[in-house]
Amino acid sequence: MSVHAAEPIRKVTTHRLFEMKERGEKISMLTAYDYTMAKIVDQAGIDVILVGDSASNVIAGNITTLPMTLDEMIYHGRSVMKAVERALVAVDMPFGSYQGNSTLALASAIRIMKETGADCLKLEGGEEILDSVKRILSAGIPIMGHLGLTPQSINKFGTYTVRAREEQEARRLVSDAHLLEEVGCSAIVLEKIPATLAAQVASELKIPIIGIGAGSQVDGQVLVIHDMLGMTNGFSPRFLRRYADLHTIMFDAVQHYSNDVKSGDFPNAKEQY
Repeated sequence: MSVHAAEPIRKVTTHRLFEMKERGEKISMLTAYDYTMAKIVDQAGIDVILVGDSASNVIAGNITTLPMTLDEMIYHGRSVMKAVERALVAVDMPFGSYQGNSTLALASAIRIMKETGADCLKLEGGEEILDSVKRILSAGIPIMGHLGLTPQSINKFGTYTVRAREEQEARRLVSDAHLLEEVGCSAIVLEKIPATLAAQVASELKIPIIGIGAGSQVDGQVLVIHDMLGMTNGFSPRFLRRYADLHTIMFDAVQHYSNDVKSGDFPNAKEQY
């Protein structure tokens, strides 16, 4: 009886995401920030892993994403890349590493790509960051855009409410999406915008549109894994579906362990040498 080698894993690439959109296959995307979590996410078949600057909130305990540094994003990106075999890995460029200075943007982008081995970078903004986007793309580095609610601009907006409800802002968002596609971006994340507007963008653009709080008529969805797994319990926007309640499970397990240690029940005779 002949033994067949296991089928090689087909790596997800930016071109493969484009193919998925073309044939109407939805794209699944989740965040991960460390080796252990990334390995689980990758093996579960998620298409895109985002090493998000949301690590600032769920890992570092900051209120905003602004404090994340380039070195910190590289650390998280490198950790994730060690675990991933199939998923496309996108790393967020942190606040201050690309805005307003395309030369700095390229240097930052090259550092992330060289030191992490990531597949793609994600930048927030439209026309105002176009020079940086063009400069990075000119080096052959794939970019995923991010429009709508852009957390790095929280001090400008002053709120995390739904974006682009007004006609002028909606037109600007559509224009920015077209600009990002025209200069060569591989995909765009749309965050917390009206579902009808997101559907319009997804239908007008050839590149994949990934939504978070942007309705179902886009090409894929992304969530922060700590929120999706219910590890965080103080954040409940309408768009979030919790697929587990790990906060309760982990809390109970830690409490059980502590009680067993204090009572002398752990370790028992079988758990020692």
